[in-house]
Amino acid sequence: MEWVIICRSLATQMQQSNPASTPASEQSHLSANGWERELLTRLAVAALKEQRRARRWSLFFRFLILAYASALLALYLPDDIVLSGKAKPHTALVDVQGVISEDGEASADRIIKGLRAAFADDDTAGVIVRINSPGGSPVQAAYINEEIKRLRSLHPDIPLHAVVTDMCASGGYYVAAAADKIFVNKSSVIGSIGVLMNAFGFVGIMEKLGIERRLLTAGEHKGLLDPFSPMRTDEVQHVEAILKELHSQFIDVVKDGRGARLTGGEELFSGLIWSGEKSMELGLADAVGGAHYVAREVIGAEELVDFTPKHDYLDRFAKRIGVAMARLLPTYASVSSMQLR
Repeated sequence: MEWVIICRSLATQMQQSNPASTPASEQSHLSANGWERELLTRLAVAALKEQRRARRWSLFFRFLILAYASALLALYLPDDIVLSGKAKPHTALVDVQGVISEDGEASADRIIKGLRAAFADDDTAGVIVRINSPGGSPVQAAYINEEIKRLRSLHPDIPLHAVVTDMCASGGYYVAAAADKIFVNKSSVIGSIGVLMNAFGFVGIMEKLGIERRLLTAGEHKGLLDPFSPMRTDEVQHVEAILKELHSQFIDVVKDGRGARLTGGEELFSGLIWSGEKSMELGLADAVGGAHYVAREVIGAEELVDFTPKHDYLDRFAKRIGVAMARLLPTYASVSSMQLR
């Protein structure tokens, strides 16, 4: 359609450009030979200009995309961390940030992937697991703990130390217990060695509102801990037994990892938390130090190389859109989560 308009426009211009005084024979000759040729020439020139214009816009948008990607890289890549493979020898860094969960930033799959890459690098002199986590899934924490032990046994010459920043509680400490040494800040929060299961009960408010709960199950305890039904003593005892079992497993992991360094008593496993300074007195931590200190003074390779797997930003954006859409839909969940916190 655009080319038809261009052709008509050029034809009109050509007709208007012919002087009225031109003899009929010359006008006929021009129409037969020159008019079409000049029209084709102008069409070709217009097409060439259009191609050049499209190419310039294409290059412009490519430049914008490249500049945007470079800005993201500069924003999310710390100045003191270099990309893998850029330093010899180096200290490998793997971050455990946030709640430890299967679909979170600190999932076992992501952390284990980073740990394996760090130990597999020929230039890795030591590994630092930097932790800032309030805890999370006992299963995910156990996966990471077990993988750290396996990698340490396969690479006995490569030390692995845990460095705590703000917090290393519960599942976070479950991970840290597998390290050779645990370094903290005096103001770090350490501990919370325990297991919890939380839920809400709405029975009283339902009675006041005159709401009747109609729960049908196949299996006597299929409605275990249903928040809209009264609690049953036998079910509470059953859940408490599970929590004690998981707690016992947690305690065994801590004792196995820290051994004779633990100087505290049973209060260590009561769920209490301590400052980094107090945790060293209790044997939950070894010394004060950050990632750069440990790399430089303990491992002896000052250059830090970040092996923490990074999410693709487009994937992250798509996931956030999916989560936002899911929140718009009516949902109902009656199963409580069990966490190391």
